[in-house]
Amino acid sequence: MKPQTRTATIPNSDAIGLIHAPIGRDAQIAASLLQEAGVQPKATTDLSSLVESLNDDVAFAVVTEEALRSADLRAISAWIEQQPSWSDLPFIILTNRGGGPERNPAAARLSEVLGNVSFVERPFHATTFISVARSAMRGRRRQYDARLRMEALDAGERRLQTALEAGRLGAWELDLASGVLTTSSTCKAIFGRRPEDPFTYKDLLSSVHPEDRERMEAAVSKTVETGADYSIEYRTIWSDGSVHWAEIRAQLYKDRSGKAIKMVGVSADITARLKAEEHQRQLNEILEEKVAERTRELERAHAAVMAEVSQRERAEEQLRQAQKMEAIGQLTGGVAHDFNNLLMAVLGNLELLRKYVGDDIRAARLIDGALQGAKRGASLTQRLLAFARRQDLRIDPVDMRALVLGMADLLKRSVGSTVLIETTVPENLPLVSADTNQIELALLNLAVNARDAMPDGGTIRIELKEAEQIAPTDELAAGSYVVLTVADHGYGMDKETLQKAIEPFFSTKELGKGTGLGLSMIHGLALQLKGDLKLESMPGKGTTAELWIPVSTSASVHTEPDDAMPADPDKVSGPKRILLVDDDILIAMSSADMLTDLGHEVVEAHSGKEALECLGSGADFDLMITDYSMPGMTGGDLAKAVRTIAPGLPILIASGYAELPPGLDLDVAKLGKPYTQDQLAQEIGKLMVAP
Repeated sequence: MKPQTRTATIPNSDAIGLIHAPIGRDAQIAASLLQEAGVQPKATTDLSSLVESLNDDVAFAVVTEEALRSADLRAISAWIEQQPSWSDLPFIILTNRGGGPERNPAAARLSEVLGNVSFVERPFHATTFISVARSAMRGRRRQYDARLRMEALDAGERRLQTALEAGRLGAWELDLASGVLTTSSTCKAIFGRRPEDPFTYKDLLSSVHPEDRERMEAAVSKTVETGADYSIEYRTIWSDGSVHWAEIRAQLYKDRSGKAIKMVGVSADITARLKAEEHQRQLNEILEEKVAERTRELERAHAAVMAEVSQRERAEEQLRQAQKMEAIGQLTGGVAHDFNNLLMAVLGNLELLRKYVGDDIRAARLIDGALQGAKRGASLTQRLLAFARRQDLRIDPVDMRALVLGMADLLKRSVGSTVLIETTVPENLPLVSADTNQIELALLNLAVNARDAMPDGGTIRIELKEAEQIAPTDELAAGSYVVLTVADHGYGMDKETLQKAIEPFFSTKELGKGTGLGLSMIHGLALQLKGDLKLESMPGKGTTAELWIPVSTSASVHTEPDDAMPADPDKVSGPKRILLVDDDILIAMSSADMLTDLGHEVVEAHSGKEALECLGSGADFDLMITDYSMPGMTGGDLAKAVRTIAPGLPILIASGYAELPPGLDLDVAKLGKPYTQDQLAQEIGKLMVAP
């Protein structure tokens, strides 16, 4: 607390001298000098007035020696004796004689009575007087500061004592050097002692329960050695043999050099609290048992409801995931379809351009490069359509055992020499309904993914097995399946990554080392085959991929006819009049150029309505080639309308999707986009030779 500023009040020696002698010139000078020094003097008329004016606010007193020489000093001596411990009022005595007691016996007497005395011999210099006055003032101010500190300490001690009493805490100190224990009355009471009873550290140790004494002494030693706070609870035994609990907390008190000299702390009797806690614990146990029994009853009563809620939540989550993947699939399929249309124009024009470059090697090389890029784009769209379940599949009975064994050399070359492939392929596996090429591509993708997950080498396990799906699920119908398993012991994936693994363009590989279409393509293929792709993975444990493929209902492997057989030239020869329908002018131009280059006559129509107008005008056509996705009237709607106008007209529908929508029950041929001029010529040949 900052000491308060106090105005010093100083008795005037001239006023005091009025009682005994006329006003002296030195007294007047002293009063004037005090005013110049910033001190306001207070005059007294006699010695009794001087005594009455003395109080704690007086800074110092200036008195002439002759005013006290023959006076009765008992009153002023009594006041000086009754000063508080912090106070020692300075007196400045103006004397006519200096020197020691042998030259001035009166000065010795005044020093003995007044105590804190400074003598100024007259005549005095102004500087000397002001210096003595200021010294007295500084001394008095230090006394005021001491008073404030003492008052603060006294108030703090009273507050501390009040807090300790209010909290029923006993204070104690243990001198580490001597082992002397100092305790308050409350502290003694906590150990079962009366305030007047002696209580040493040895007495304290003897009162600690024998089972807790070693723990208590170890805690004290730890605090002394490490400086950690001392905090412990232990049992005490009172003189009547009763057992009580005490909680002790303390800290080390160190001197200025950092040396620990004593432990200072507080203690509390926690017996009642522990008994209450034990009682509360017992009540809680009884209550918890009742609550547990009631909970069991409620759980049994609501088990069916909770099961339904859990099942509904799982179904909702599966529905959200399915809707998400369906939305991504629709977006992906739409993008792939539009990209197919663009590639259609690029491939067609490049093929035609390639025929007219002649011997220009550089131009031919550039066109070949563009063709390769366009074909890569077409391959990319096929993967996107596979994810969207819109790729063109050739479903046949497939022998999975022969397929896996036949790919052994290819797989070994693909994964490299640092990776070992273990194959488990049982005999007598049933045939599956699948597209051989797509299954081979899926197996190769899974093997390469497993290899990339083990950059330092390892083992890839490939296994085939037959499995039964007893009950239908959201992913699989009930029935028989052959499961193709590809497992590795590589990096693995966490749960969040695993959920995104089948999304298109999502990849954990470095930039440039993966398209993110492998697993999404396999997933789309599995769904299109009415199977499923199941992934299990843990970080650091590896990944297991299972491709479930439904068992085929056919008894033998189907052998496709040789599509490369050329058509009968007599039946295909001669140019044909072809109606080409496509709403995209760029694609229509490219397709028309390819047909014209093949020697056919082409009439273009850019909508279904325009095509019907051409047919209704009486024009004769040998073939109609139409795009499927057109605004207003689709290729399917156009085909139905044409069947009523020209029932025998061959129709070829070109589409970037694998399958035409359900309900289009028409005998029409289909050509997937993007197509080459050779593919177009081959399809026209098939239609022209059809019976």
